[in-house]
Amino acid sequence: MSAPSCTPSLKGLTSYDDAVARLAGDAVPLSELEPVALTAAVGRVLAAPVVSALDVPGWDYSAMDGYAVRSADCVEAGGVLPVSQRVPAGTAPGPLQPGTAARIFTGAPMPDGADAVVIQEVCEAVDDGVRIDAAVEAGSNVRRRGEDIVAGAAVVDAGVRLLPQHIGLAASVGVAELKVVRRPRVALFASGDELVMPGRPLAPGKIYNSNLFTATALLQALGCEVVDLGIVEDTLDATKAAIARGAAEADLVLASGGVSVGEEDHVKPAVQALGALEMWKLAIRPGKPLAYGHVDGTPFIGSPGNPVSLFVTFLLFVRPFILRLQGRNDWALQPLRVEADFDWPRPDKRREFHRARLVRGSDGKNRLQVHQSRSSGVLSSVVWANGLAVIPENQVIQAGDLVDFLPFYELIA
Repeated sequence: MSAPSCTPSLKGLTSYDDAVARLAGDAVPLSELEPVALTAAVGRVLAAPVVSALDVPGWDYSAMDGYAVRSADCVEAGGVLPVSQRVPAGTAPGPLQPGTAARIFTGAPMPDGADAVVIQEVCEAVDDGVRIDAAVEAGSNVRRRGEDIVAGAAVVDAGVRLLPQHIGLAASVGVAELKVVRRPRVALFASGDELVMPGRPLAPGKIYNSNLFTATALLQALGCEVVDLGIVEDTLDATKAAIARGAAEADLVLASGGVSVGEEDHVKPAVQALGALEMWKLAIRPGKPLAYGHVDGTPFIGSPGNPVSLFVTFLLFVRPFILRLQGRNDWALQPLRVEADFDWPRPDKRREFHRARLVRGSDGKNRLQVHQSRSSGVLSSVVWANGLAVIPENQVIQAGDLVDFLPFYELIA
């Protein structure tokens, strides 16, 4: 269902899909690689696949505490076998003599000749032997060599952001260090004569600079090195100087504020003077004035100064760009389809990414609530939310409709 909108014309605005495709397509993966120890590798992006040089496990082993036997010696329940050896984990057993059993423990290698393990719960120790009160099938309670990993197999693919489980898997095949992509360097500044750093007194007309801290934290969560250019005064010369310095020192220049068309907005003319502005103004809400271009070959992204707009446009556009720089293959968003617990009677001509919260109702079903404010200045809304509801262009939504939801846990990492 659709409804008319009083939003200004979309002429000259780039669609969300085209903007994401442009940014992701332009990002050139970094070529510099570096080795890191396993203990320092979590969160880094793997540059070369981890290939196992060995089988895991490297031998057949017991899955249970019990007795290793030849199944042919245990065809009927109630038989008694002498115990010829004891095999704890970490030892190398001798061959199992026919007509005997070996006391064995979980994780211990199987003796040559044994083809099954009888769990201790169906066994009883008698004199120097063991009575086995069950018939035994070959292969029972045995884990086979190479059951987990076969030598020569790639166990972690390149382009993966390394998580704790990847680190453990690499260690399990004997790898001590991993080759990873160099951390992207991102130069960051915020424009605005009204901005004051937290901890300092506020004069009339001033506000605390939250954008630098929000963007820095988002960049750090992505594993970036941040070149902090601080607060830049609202002049063309200062803006040009900051962009030029960032282009010389970093892989990406990221600015907050100054991207609109007011007399105090200098980012657009600064980029045009130093290089090329290739995209400006998007058909989304929030975040319409997003600037993208290059200065001396270094990409530049300028986000709006409103704190919610900065946060949303970072997740939608800066994040996939950085993931592509890192060579990651998971940059495309994968929304969830969730039932709306709200009405949206006045749609926009632009695609809207509204702050939303996924909640579980008393009936056990997940439903999506949206924040009451559409203002891009209400930063508390992104703390209230746990994701973004995607409101399509010109789309009326009624409670019960299915909508796309982008959870923050997928976007902030």
